[in-house]
Amino acid sequence: MSRRVWITGIGPITGLGLGAEATWQGLSEGRSAIGPFDAFDASGLPCQLGAQIESGFKVRDYVPKTYRKATKVMARDIEMAVAGAKLAAADAGLHTAGSDGDAPPDHDPERMGCHIGAGLIAADMDELTAAMDGSRAQGDRTHLDLHRWGEAGMHELTPLWLLKYLPNMLACHVTIIHDLRGPSNTITCAEASGGLSVGESLRVIQRGQADLCFCGGAESRLNPQAFLRQILANRLTHHNDAGAEAMRPFDRGASGGVAGEGGAILILEEQAAATRRGAEPYAELLGFGASQTVSPETRNRAPDPEGRGVASAIRAALREAEREASSIDAVFAFGCAQPDWDQAEAAALRTTLGADKLAATPVVAARTNWSNTGAGGGALDLAAAALTLKHQTLPPILHRSDPIDGLGAREAAKLETALVVSLGFGGQNCALVLGKA
Repeated sequence: MSRRVWITGIGPITGLGLGAEATWQGLSEGRSAIGPFDAFDASGLPCQLGAQIESGFKVRDYVPKTYRKATKVMARDIEMAVAGAKLAAADAGLHTAGSDGDAPPDHDPERMGCHIGAGLIAADMDELTAAMDGSRAQGDRTHLDLHRWGEAGMHELTPLWLLKYLPNMLACHVTIIHDLRGPSNTITCAEASGGLSVGESLRVIQRGQADLCFCGGAESRLNPQAFLRQILANRLTHHNDAGAEAMRPFDRGASGGVAGEGGAILILEEQAAATRRGAEPYAELLGFGASQTVSPETRNRAPDPEGRGVASAIRAALREAEREASSIDAVFAFGCAQPDWDQAEAAALRTTLGADKLAATPVVAARTNWSNTGAGGGALDLAAAALTLKHQTLPPILHRSDPIDGLGAREAAKLETALVVSLGFGGQNCALVLGKA
């Protein structure tokens, strides 16, 4: 697998803004999108903080006119993936069937693939209300009658209702719009999904099955069902008065994370193919590793304190990249602000990089900028790392006034190689090594 792979386009969707330029500006200025949100009324919940993308976002602005009717069956997660793909293609200067204008595609559609990470898409509460109301038991209006659901309730839903909530529909719409006929897949591994999808695209290009892939992930947790899941899992901070500073990854004062919405689609391209069309790369993908943490005593509800599975993924990525741990100039970490998960990730970094190297290497946790966006988080971390290598500037590390042992560095002597770590709360681990192009 000697084919070299570049990142040639980035399409982030976050509370900092839409697109690579807006995202980089927000990162480099040290801004955070975390705060009160109005996607739904969270005033009665213990956590009332989130990171919401701008209110003017409309997916109709990111699809061809002939495809606008299909936006009616796009959940928020799908909308963000479709918009991210449009932004990424434009950022890469890439012409596809979904691009503006009449220019022919830059690549044979049969040689373009798509791999996108998706979360557990929550149904819109307003859509379910009428169906649930019509399914209440006769004479007992406080209980749901499943027989009435089948007879009357579900008929209140539109015939194509389910198509809004299938996780593979993110990749489905992107492949249709851009006419991507190569290998396609959907990764559903919680927070690790975005990073794993990039790894899948990398392997497809390395094997020669495609010359270019759209990849990444997107998810919205700013709806009642998805948000409540995070609260019930005890993953969110209750320090609402602290605003953005309530989320403190790798800090001794960490009290839990913040859920939000966002994601990114990246364009991966084989180096020679990208060079032929004059593409300018952000970075080169050098290595990828994945693993599974197994914690039988907690049924994976808690991480392995020693981070052994995470360390395994990092070592695999370094081996493929043919890089020593000493070559890593910056780490873009999962950093979810849950103390046990942060400690496990720090233990893995200490094991693989060494205590002295880790102490001298900045560890960026960009969830302080855009919150935990679930399946979109790993792709956003990769976008942040690629932008950092391109601009040769490390974004400020936010909300870490009292760092846990060994994570105090805030500056990098050079920015040539970055390590990106993505973890899933189910125990999925992913690591990617990026090099300056």
